[in-house]
Amino acid sequence: MEKKKGTQPEIMGIPLYLYLMITAVVCLNIMMGWLPTGMLGALAVMMLFGGLFNALGNSLPVVRSYLGGGAMVCIFASALLVYTGLLPAEVADNVASFMNHTGFLNFYIAALITGSILGMERTLLLRAAVRFLPVAVCAMTMAVLAVGFVGMLTGYGFADAVMYVAIPMMGGGMGAGVVPLSGMYAEALGTDGSAVISRMIPASALGNVTAIVGAGLLDRLGEARPSWSGNGRLMKAHDPGMRKMEEESLTLENLAAGLITAVFFFLLGIIVNKLVSQVHAYAWMIILVALGKAAGIVPKQFETAAKQWSQLVMKCWTSALLVGIGISMIDLQAVFAAFSPMYLLLVFVVVGGVALGAGLGGYLVGFFPVEAAVAAGLCTTNMGGTGDIAVLSAAKRMELLPFAQISTRICGALTLIAASLLIRILF
Repeated sequence: MEKKKGTQPEIMGIPLYLYLMITAVVCLNIMMGWLPTGMLGALAVMMLFGGLFNALGNSLPVVRSYLGGGAMVCIFASALLVYTGLLPAEVADNVASFMNHTGFLNFYIAALITGSILGMERTLLLRAAVRFLPVAVCAMTMAVLAVGFVGMLTGYGFADAVMYVAIPMMGGGMGAGVVPLSGMYAEALGTDGSAVISRMIPASALGNVTAIVGAGLLDRLGEARPSWSGNGRLMKAHDPGMRKMEEESLTLENLAAGLITAVFFFLLGIIVNKLVSQVHAYAWMIILVALGKAAGIVPKQFETAAKQWSQLVMKCWTSALLVGIGISMIDLQAVFAAFSPMYLLLVFVVVGGVALGAGLGGYLVGFFPVEAAVAAGLCTTNMGGTGDIAVLSAAKRMELLPFAQISTRICGALTLIAASLLIRILF
């Protein structure tokens, strides 16, 4: 909770007593079944609960210091509301529809990717991009070999640990990873796809949860070891471009131009994805924005506008989005069902392996170890774009979203290719 000296505590700039009154009105509408459907009802739930859960998480000592703070509470408190039935199914369905079908998730990611890349200094962007993907791939390879070895030692099996734990965690989420992987496995093994996917979902869900917790721990490590952390900067090189852009004055016209710039690049990514569908639209968007920045063809005013728009979106809607993720995309039943010492050990080995490998590899190529471990490590084991946001929010490093999307989308695609070969070799 925010509290200025001599004033009452506030949430999102609203005095606490007024915030609780507004939240009570929303809860009354929910209980009576009067909450509107569509964007209005969804945002009311996401923003009000998001602000409340974020303030709560940032006020709890252990959660704040070691478990990702407000981001963790936003995700799992909202998921618990769905799991316990305290949040009616029709409200949860409306939030899920707003997140996915209405496109709030795309709206958020488009703003952050465009603003983060256009807000970087050109030389820094080029130097970081050519080193990032090799670091992520090497870290993933190390984690796969490690979990296979542990699986062999514990009797779980090398092949099962690799193919049913590590690969689903690194596939890029449910829709882009687990679903196509299950079809791939079923065809290669001549078995039922539903049986395969039921083995993969717990790995993906637990990997996501573990990555979020790990992000909070890495943030704490960065505070304890300042020399290991860039506080959101990936490269150790000085970044004067970011400071210069942050000094630009904020105007309403800039915010409008920033929104249009984000939409423009998102639509360009969709167009290229229709032509080359093997690469996700988010990945094409990253490539196109990066090319525009590297070539210097984006006018400075639009770079500034995109940066300011992304800052507004991140400030106002991150907690709301995390609540939406918890309500619509975290299945606590699957997470609880997978809890066993053996399974958890394998998940920890994968998450710990990619974080350690990326941190070490990043250090060798000139990255800050904490940022490399988060973006090139943990973001390879979460559940897609929503997982990226949850992990980066827990780590307090949302500036790394473009690199996190490379981990999720490009590394996820590479994982599918590798899985198509390994399933025929290992089984």
